[in-house]
Amino acid sequence: MKTRYRRFSSYLRQKFGCRVYRVPLDAGFTCPTRDGTISRGGCLYCDPRGSASAISDTRISVRAQMLKGMDAARRRYGAEKFIAYFQAFTSTYAPLERLKTLYTEATDSPDVVGLSIGTRPDCVPDEVLELIASFVPRFDTWIEYGLQSAHDSTLRAINRGHTAAQFSDAVERAKARRIGVCAHVILGLPGETKEMTLKTAGYIASLPVDGIKIHLLHVLKESPLEKLYREGKITPPSQEEYVGLVCDFLELLPPHVVIQRLTGEAPRGNLVAPLWALDKHAVLRAIIRELEKRDSWQGSLYKNL
Repeated sequence: MKTRYRRFSSYLRQKFGCRVYRVPLDAGFTCPTRDGTISRGGCLYCDPRGSASAISDTRISVRAQMLKGMDAARRRYGAEKFIAYFQAFTSTYAPLERLKTLYTEATDSPDVVGLSIGTRPDCVPDEVLELIASFVPRFDTWIEYGLQSAHDSTLRAINRGHTAAQFSDAVERAKARRIGVCAHVILGLPGETKEMTLKTAGYIASLPVDGIKIHLLHVLKESPLEKLYREGKITPPSQEEYVGLVCDFLELLPPHVVIQRLTGEAPRGNLVAPLWALDKHAVLRAIIRELEKRDSWQGSLYKNL
C-alpha cells in the first residue's frame, strides 16, 4: 500500500531499528509573551499550562520526569529508546548554564537517543544554538519552532510577538549547525482563509525545514481564545474542513519533510471546542481516507509551487 506521507514513527524506526518514544518534559519555563518582555497573557490559543503534556509533573526534576516517562512508555508501548522532549512553554528561554544542566540531565541515560526542544524563533540566540548543536554528534537533535502562520498580520492577531522573517532567520541559523528543524503550524486560526493557509505551506516548503507538526486550533479552558469563542467571535473548523486543509497542506510539502503530527491533542477536561477533536484516531483515519480518495500524497503538488 502506498505511503501517503512520511511518518515520524517510520523515520525513527528506520534510524534506530526499534520503537522510539518521546517523553514530554516540563522544566518550568515561561515565555516572553507571558512575563512582560513582549506582552502578557500568552498566545491567543495557549492555556496556563503552555502546551505542557497532561502527564508532565513539575514537582519532580527533569531527570525524574524522564525516568518516570521512560518506564511508563516501556510498559505501555514497548518502547526501547527515547527522545527527551522539552515541550512546555519556551524551552530555550533561560540562562545558558541552566539550559545546559537541563538538557544534560534529560539525556543522561544510555536509552536516550534524541533531544527535541520546543521554542520560539525569537528566543534562540547563537550561544543557545551552539549549546544545542553540541548534542548533535550523540543524539538525534531537533529544535521545534512555533511558527503557526507565515502571515505577520495573523501573528500579531494571536499575540505571537515575532515575525515570519524571524522564523526564517532562526531556521537558517539552526541548519547551519546541523540541528534538525521542526515547524509548528495551526490550521483554522482566526481570520485565516484557505489561501492564506496554503501560502504558509508554500513558505515552509521554501525553507530547509526537516519536519512539521500540524495542529488544529483548539479552544482551551482559561485561554484568551475561550472568551472569543464564548462571545461567538470565532468558529473552529469542522472535521471535514480540517481534514481537507491538512491534505491540501501535505500536498504542497516536500516529500522528505517528516510529518511529526497531523492534529494536536488536548486533555478531555480542558477542551472547550471542537469536541470532535477528542477522537484523534478518527481524525487521522479521515485524513488517510481523503488522501486515498484523491489518490494523493505528501508532495504531490510540491513541484507546482
